[in-house]
Amino acid sequence: MAAIVALLFVAVIFSVSSLGNALSSNYYDQTCPQAESAITNAVKKGMMNDRTVPAALLRMHFHDCFIRGCDGSVLLKSVGKNKAEKDGPPNISLHAFYVIDNAKKAIEALCPGVVSCADILALAARDAVTLSGGPTWDVPKGRKDGRISKASETRQLPAPTFNISQLQQSFSQRGLSMEDLVALSGGHTLGFSHCSSFQNRIHNFNTTQDVDPSMHPSFAASLKNVCPAHNKVKNAGATMDPSSTTFDNTYYKLLLQEKSLFSSDQALLSTPNTKGLVSKFASSQEAFTKAFVKSMIKMSSLTGGQEVRLDCRVVR
Repeated sequence: MAAIVALLFVAVIFSVSSLGNALSSNYYDQTCPQAESAITNAVKKGMMNDRTVPAALLRMHFHDCFIRGCDGSVLLKSVGKNKAEKDGPPNISLHAFYVIDNAKKAIEALCPGVVSCADILALAARDAVTLSGGPTWDVPKGRKDGRISKASETRQLPAPTFNISQLQQSFSQRGLSMEDLVALSGGHTLGFSHCSSFQNRIHNFNTTQDVDPSMHPSFAASLKNVCPAHNKVKNAGATMDPSSTTFDNTYYKLLLQEKSLFSSDQALLSTPNTKGLVSKFASSQEAFTKAFVKSMIKMSSLTGGQEVRLDCRVVR
């Protein structure tokens, strides 16, 4: 039964990814030419009030695309007995939804009923990277918004505790390669992580070791200080890297120094192929940004929606 479900899931992923051919970089040139600038302004305004907005938007887009394709389903609110994606365990810490709401409101005033919430999120994620000092790129547009959002489906998201086999399976099911995995992991250069996402590496790692031996001792000690075994501080955690508001290749450099937070980060060093890519991106910012842009376009071209919502939080 599990195998049948897995095969059906793969079939769905490939069917929605094939719709990506309908996307176009000039999709709104005639119908809403000011859409992109309105989104950029909303992201800029959000960043002025909260420096974590870029990381939040990039993560939100990733979490959207990995469930039912990039269909804005992560934006929907829970209604009645249906618990939506945003209320699933991996998404509880998602924030900055108001930035998407503000962008949508501005766009609806310009061209009502034209621009999907899924496209707004994809463009906002691009702006988040660019405005943090990273690259820019033409985002293919024309996504539609999905009508289904289930918290139970967030179990499909790759977890910070995943090993390389689990990561490979998760990405390949979505038509993404190991290079895409390593490149997109570079998004961890932005943002902050709560203790719960790396607690497994610094406390009771296994029956004989308290700390993951692949983690640099001094780095592990600093994390244990911030996140003690019985931590009671609600928002305790650590930045993804010291330059956590700047999009750069520091993440890969730290990874090679055994100073990564997640098991899924460390896992990138467990195969010659992925370790080689980590080394390549650590030594060349240009190589990283080029690969990141390519993989972002590939991931964001997984589509699957049916409508253009007037309110990003509610099915039309």
